[in-house]
Amino acid sequence: MYKLNHFNFNKRKNKYILTNDIGRYSFLKKEELLNLVKRKPLNENLKKELIDKSFIYDVDNEIFAQELSPVLRCRKQYIFSATSLHIFVVTKNCNFNCIYCQAGNLNENESFNMNKDIAKKAVDIALQSPNRLLNFEFQGGEPLLNFEIIKYIVEYSNEVKGDKIIQYNIVSNLSLLNNEMLEFIKLNNIMICTSIDGDRELQNINRVYNKMDSYDATINNLNKLKKEGISVSAIETTTKYSLKKYKEIIDEYVSLGFNDIFIRPLTQLGKADVNWEKIGYSAEEFIEFYKNSLKYILYLNQEKGIDVRERHTILFLKKILTDNDINYMELRSPCGGAIGQIAYYYNGDVYTCDEARMISEMGNNSFLLGNVNDNQYSDFMNSPITKTLCIASCLENLPKCHSCAYAPYCGVCPVINMAQEGNIFSRNSFNYRCQIYKGILDTLFDYIENNDEEIMNIFNKWAN
Repeated sequence: MYKLNHFNFNKRKNKYILTNDIGRYSFLKKEELLNLVKRKPLNENLKKELIDKSFIYDVDNEIFAQELSPVLRCRKQYIFSATSLHIFVVTKNCNFNCIYCQAGNLNENESFNMNKDIAKKAVDIALQSPNRLLNFEFQGGEPLLNFEIIKYIVEYSNEVKGDKIIQYNIVSNLSLLNNEMLEFIKLNNIMICTSIDGDRELQNINRVYNKMDSYDATINNLNKLKKEGISVSAIETTTKYSLKKYKEIIDEYVSLGFNDIFIRPLTQLGKADVNWEKIGYSAEEFIEFYKNSLKYILYLNQEKGIDVRERHTILFLKKILTDNDINYMELRSPCGGAIGQIAYYYNGDVYTCDEARMISEMGNNSFLLGNVNDNQYSDFMNSPITKTLCIASCLENLPKCHSCAYAPYCGVCPVINMAQEGNIFSRNSFNYRCQIYKGILDTLFDYIENNDEEIMNIFNKWAN
């Protein structure tokens, strides 16, 4: 008689989805699930599938554990890696007035810029991470307002990095880009990430720039970067104004030459929280927007031969269809706070993550690890805050999450829980963020269960 491996299950429309710790999935009818848990004889094809996917086994327990351990280790490889993403908030100042801003400051009469002393100490701490591969990301506000510090950090890092390999990335609205910056960015192979929320009308609604048309301010310099062969990516933030314009948003990305688009919901922090009644929406409304967007993207791939992908979909498909889990900080268990990413604020304060420094703007310093003037990397790793964050983001220990079939693919954010509920442990087991992720995964598993050959070929291409 076969033995049962641990698995979780969720009820779907006509079947149940089963998943196990290594991310394998299977769809069973109710009677098949009942036969399985009672260890009754199974259809031979189903039995073979469940053995192949490690839901059941007929070997010694120790042999079975030895066979699965390398797969699980591969899926959890981020646990064995030190902090790789280091976010330098080089300024809090910004020249845009985005309606959902979480981190900017429009007071042009007061400077909130990182200085060289803070920058040097932050770099020295970042280089103490045992990870050989590091990502230094420059954020704001608008980081180009303090480009001299970006230059200093890149040049100083290159002098003292030893055998470490550093990828530099600037997250910018691009409006202030000039030829000097362009030359430095190209010389140092710096990657650029900007925000494009859609066509001209939507961009100007969401991302307000008082000096000129914000669409032109971003797109004109985006084209300059692309002309120079500089790597540029873009992210989309969905507001209430976006919900009916999914085609226009995707068409805009295609027309600008992007091969992918990141359909992202609002995070209810900063101005997005203040303006929620005006720009927010329900989880159901976002999922409908996501479904329409994905359906249109698949249509463009299938019917128009346009190679465009959705990045949230890619993140989940890598987890569902491959054994090579991705190190995306928000979809980890435990999350990437401190052990995967660290944010160095302009004044030297150090936070567990980007969201942590954002809620500090709202008056909550729960995730402040220390300051570059007083601490070293080891202090941050040994901090009770870091340990608490790890405990609070282990899905395997959390109510509801530990028994959810989507647990192998998902993640929680204690920082967002704190901002919205005043507690790092969500007291609402089916909160807004959970509804978003569950809705996305429901959508993807609908496609997977349907098993359309052409769509699955696209999904496997994206995942690999």
